[in-house]
Amino acid sequence: MNRRLLVPCLCLLALGLPLAVQAASGADPGVTSTSILIGGTVPLSGEASSGGLTAKGADAFFKYTNANKGVFKRKITYDYKDDAYDPSRTIQATRELVQQDHVFAIFNPLGTAHNIATRPFLNSVGVPQLFVASGWGGWARDAKQYPLTIGLIPTYTGEGIIYGRYVKSKIKDAKIGVLYQDDDYGRELLSGLKKGLGSKQGQIVSSKSYDPTSAEVSQQINALKASGANVVMIFAFGKFAIQSFVFIKKLGWKPKQIFVNAVAAATSVMQLASTSGQTEGTISIAFFKDPANPLFDKDKGMKLYKSIMAKYGDGGTPGPASKCKASVPPKWCSGYYLAGMVSGSVMVDALKGAGKNLTRKSLMKSALHLNVKNNPFVLPGISIKTSATDRWPIEQAQLERFKGSRWYPFGKLVTAPRS
Repeated sequence: MNRRLLVPCLCLLALGLPLAVQAASGADPGVTSTSILIGGTVPLSGEASSGGLTAKGADAFFKYTNANKGVFKRKITYDYKDDAYDPSRTIQATRELVQQDHVFAIFNPLGTAHNIATRPFLNSVGVPQLFVASGWGGWARDAKQYPLTIGLIPTYTGEGIIYGRYVKSKIKDAKIGVLYQDDDYGRELLSGLKKGLGSKQGQIVSSKSYDPTSAEVSQQINALKASGANVVMIFAFGKFAIQSFVFIKKLGWKPKQIFVNAVAAATSVMQLASTSGQTEGTISIAFFKDPANPLFDKDKGMKLYKSIMAKYGDGGTPGPASKCKASVPPKWCSGYYLAGMVSGSVMVDALKGAGKNLTRKSLMKSALHLNVKNNPFVLPGISIKTSATDRWPIEQAQLERFKGSRWYPFGKLVTAPRS
């Protein structure tokens, strides 16, 4: 065999890829004249299993799309695997999707550390890693090294900057205590907070991290209270965010202001936390509509969401947001379902933009030329836009305050700085 051919062949074998898959006669793997197979990883089990609802929301949208002529008559099949929010399992599941299932692209995989772990493999074998469910800024910053990877939501750094600027301009004599997840997700939020505070960074009197595999965060919350902090930043996910509100209340602690990062701020999560936690007046940001908020009961996009969920979802029969106040809210109330539907709709936009002759190359080109101004599931005024030099699809957000059992938006849309 010619040495020039031998070297790449050996590389493919080392990656565990059958040569027949890479041998090129026609279409890329996962695409036929009637079908498109995409894959992804989410936590369907374990402590972060609520995040797995994003996959179910996206899948419902794909089924809706298939029932409405599909994408140039191709039907989308979404093969998503459980990684239990464990990066080592993410790697294994991703390899299975590529090497055994032969997916066309990886879509909406959840988690920062998880996608950092898989992007070298996916980029090396030419598989797009699209609309990663994480606001880590590296998806855009590292585009030269990992050109097939792109995120969707505002960056965690930008979100932290928004909170820092708010504290700097609105809260006098702030003494800030920060709880953050000890990974790139939490560290970028903390870094953004410091950038937003600027010359007021010294107002951070304590910052405590937690391991996402730990059981609870009571020790960290105790330490933040003991530091004398009167403003609390909860940069946590899933049960750790809920625990934070609960422990704050148990301690009898009444900070001037609590902030919680957007990925932990779904109304369904906040309502659960409010049953035994200190949530009143909490501030966060949002970029998607909220099925548990009566503000959107008559919204056309929310009506579409609920009709899709009723026919293609597994979250029960949707109704008015008042149903979400139940002690055990119906699944459709979860903002994670709607977040998945946002991602699914953007993926369909990208697939349609790739044209009838669908290839991985044409899909990436389309994903980097989005210009969506009327997505039915994002907040009014927020656009989804990309270019070859702009890999931040969503950069706008709305500040909101939690009162009673729902979020109330305030102020104008803000732009989440990239870094």
